[in-house]
Amino acid sequence: MGTNSLYYSIIIACFSVVLGQVREQLGFYYVFFYKMNLSIYKTHYRETIRLGVPIMLGQLGIIIVGFADNIMVGQHSDIELSAASFVNNFFNLVFICGMGFSYGLTPLIGGAYISGDYKKAGVTLKNSLLLNFCVGVLLSLIMLLLLIRIDIFRQPEELLPYIIPYYTLQLFSVIVGMLFNSFKQFSEGTTDTLTPMWIMLTANVVNIIGNYVLIYGHFGAPELGLMGAGISTLGSRILTLLLFILLFCYRSKYRKYLDGFKKGKINWGNLSNLVRLGTPLGFQMGVESASFSLSVIMMGWLGAHELAAHQIVGVITTLGFMVYYGIGAAVTIRVSGYKEQRDNRNIRLASFAGLHIILLIAVVVMLFVFVTRNYIGYLFTTNEEIVSMVALLCYSVILYQVGDGLQILFANALRGIDDVKYMAYMAFICHFGMALPIGYLCGFTLGWGAFGVWCGFPVSLTVLGLLLWRRFNRLTV
Repeated sequence: MGTNSLYYSIIIACFSVVLGQVREQLGFYYVFFYKMNLSIYKTHYRETIRLGVPIMLGQLGIIIVGFADNIMVGQHSDIELSAASFVNNFFNLVFICGMGFSYGLTPLIGGAYISGDYKKAGVTLKNSLLLNFCVGVLLSLIMLLLLIRIDIFRQPEELLPYIIPYYTLQLFSVIVGMLFNSFKQFSEGTTDTLTPMWIMLTANVVNIIGNYVLIYGHFGAPELGLMGAGISTLGSRILTLLLFILLFCYRSKYRKYLDGFKKGKINWGNLSNLVRLGTPLGFQMGVESASFSLSVIMMGWLGAHELAAHQIVGVITTLGFMVYYGIGAAVTIRVSGYKEQRDNRNIRLASFAGLHIILLIAVVVMLFVFVTRNYIGYLFTTNEEIVSMVALLCYSVILYQVGDGLQILFANALRGIDDVKYMAYMAFICHFGMALPIGYLCGFTLGWGAFGVWCGFPVSLTVLGLLLWRRFNRLTV
């Protein structure tokens, strides 16, 4: 068998896996679309939206900042946009992995909240802060080692003077971000999703203003370009942590948790539960982010323009991811409460209500990306080659929206019932066994370039979504 024939066989085999999973679910699809009684979901729709919309808005605030950062940096220079693409893709991996690790706190806080054990919730938060601080230090050290050996990634020489200082600034954000994650997941576990939303939106406004001042040198400030964006981002992240600390210490809503927080002790029982739940979740989200972040290395092999297009499309695709995450996080909060009450029926109803909402949002995102694909690149750059490449990559984004929504929803539903190991294993297989190999084969062996590098994502995300769906059905029917 020739080399090309072997590659085509591998790709066909991957698509066969997708079709096999679809065929296995056909009977359930029939029930889902034709036999469900939507009236029984009304309460669940309302509660999921009530909890999920503030989370969604907070995450959309992050997207707006991502857009603003890249638009402002891109308008300053294309080479700085390419450097930002390289650095941000690596640190997105770290931040998402750390965020996933902190997710282990939500179901524990949710269970304590439902049972009225506020002291336990306060103690658990205290343990989470210590653990997240340690994880933040570890992740920072790992990223520092990568900075020392930045040459192994073989990025264009002209990018290094921009990459190194911007990368250094991002290092300081990791520990701050991990501590903020503890407070955020604690607040969401108590069904207070509005406080994190307002904190994040406030910090995002500060970040955009800081970008305007420091990137271009307005109001007497020096014109720092990409460095200015890095300083502004770091400052806004420190602000989110300080605001949450002040609110937790002085806001009456949190007073009932303070006694447990102050008097509670660091203990192995709490720490082990957080590690048991958080590690698979951090790994699951980390390997997904890694598949995108490692793709940036391949894009760097193709050239600076491909790297810039990858960064722009990466910002665009987080639109769907963050919105889906808002609904998924709401499902986790609700499912963890029903698990505490051993209410299996409502676990399923709450989860599938979230699925209905996510599928509707996925259609909206797909239409938005399709309609704007030829123009959205101009928000970031005037370079016609980059804009055309962005339009081409948008087709891959459109193809994987439903799969992305599925895997986020059922990963969060499984998180709510404390079943986290399976999703970690499957995420590794799908992202490293499918997304990256297919991307390399299509991008380089078959010569499809930047579009080929993105070809693996629709396959990996769809397969993962269907696998997690099947797992949830088996555990809750």
